[in-house]
Amino acid sequence: MTWISVAVNVVLTVLQIVIGLFGKSQALVADGLHSLSDLLCDFLVLFANRHGARDADEEHPYGHARIETATTLALGLILLGVGGALFWGAAMRLQDPAALQKVHVATLWIAILTLAGKEALFRYMLHVARKLRSQMLEANAWHARSDAASSLVVVAGIGGNLLGFTSMDILAAVLVAVMIMRMGWKQASQAISELIDTSLDKSEVAAIRATLLATSGVHGVHELRTRRMGDRALVDAHVLVNPRISVSEGHYIAESARARVLKQHHALDVMVHIDPEDDSSAKLNQHLPSRETLIAHLEQLLGQALPRHEKVVLHYLDGKAEAEIFLASEVSREQVAALKAAIADLLQDDPFFAAIHLHQRHAP
Repeated sequence: MTWISVAVNVVLTVLQIVIGLFGKSQALVADGLHSLSDLLCDFLVLFANRHGARDADEEHPYGHARIETATTLALGLILLGVGGALFWGAAMRLQDPAALQKVHVATLWIAILTLAGKEALFRYMLHVARKLRSQMLEANAWHARSDAASSLVVVAGIGGNLLGFTSMDILAAVLVAVMIMRMGWKQASQAISELIDTSLDKSEVAAIRATLLATSGVHGVHELRTRRMGDRALVDAHVLVNPRISVSEGHYIAESARARVLKQHHALDVMVHIDPEDDSSAKLNQHLPSRETLIAHLEQLLGQALPRHEKVVLHYLDGKAEAEIFLASEVSREQVAALKAAIADLLQDDPFFAAIHLHQRHAP
C-alpha cells in the first residue's frame, strides 16, 4: 500500500512543481512541496513498518511498536516545518505587487488531476489501514485526505486567478500552508500524548473494567491504568478476590482476567495484581512483621511453643493478622481447650493479631 502512495506522490510532485514553476502558480508549487513532504513521510512509514513489527527482545521486552509512535511524531514535525516555510513565503509574496500575476491554464488541469489522485489514494489507504488496525497507516491515510483538501483549495485559488482575481493563487498557497501546519500539529500532539503514557479514552477504559469485573472470582477492580504502545494498549489492574482462597486459585483468577482482556480488547500486554482487600482504602499491612516473627510473638505470649501442627495459614487483612492453625490429630482435646482459652485472653490488646482460629482433624 505504501509503495502505491510513493508512486502516486512521485508523479504528482514532479507535475506540480514543474508545471507550477512554468505556469507561475505559487499555490501549485506549495502543493507540490506538500506532496514532496508526503513522499518523505511515506519512506518513514516504510521504515516503521519494517522495524516496528519486530518481536520483543531482551532490550525491548514490550516489542518495537513505539517506532510507529516516533515515526508519527517525525511526520508531524515535518509537516509543521513545511507548512511554516510555505506560510512565510506566501505571506511575503502577498506584500509584493509584482508577485501578483496571472497563472497559466495548464496549472488548473494539473491541480484537478492532483485532487482526483489524492482523494482516490486516501480512500484506498484508509480501507487498508482499518483492515490492518494500524494507527500509523490510518494517520498516513488522513494525511492523504488533508492533501486532497489542500488540492481543492489550490483548484479554487488557480480558478479565481484565471478569472482575474490574481491574489487568489497566493491566498490559496497561504491556506494550504495553514492546513499543512494544522495536520502536522495534530499528528505530533497525538504522538507526544502516547510517548508520555496518556491513558486510553474513557469509553475504552470502561470497557476493559467491565471485562475484568465479568471474570469469575473477581469482586472488584481498582487502580486500572492504561497506555498506548503503537496501535495497541498496555493495561495494569488490581483485582479484588476472596481473601481466603489459595494462592494458586488467586493466580488462576488473575490469568483468566488477563486472557479475557487480551482476547476482547486490542491489548499488547495485561498485568493483573491480585488483592485480598481494597488497598486503596483499607489499612496498610506493611507495618506487620513476617510469618516467622508473628509465630515467635505468639509463642512468646503463650510462654510455650505451639503444639504439634500441620500448617499455619496467615491472613494479612485490614491492618492486622489472622492465623489459622491446623493442629495434629494427636493433640489432646484438653490441650486444645487450654490453648483456646489462653489465646482469647491474649488477643484483647495484641498489636498484631485480630483473630486466631484452631483447626483439628481427628483420626478416624
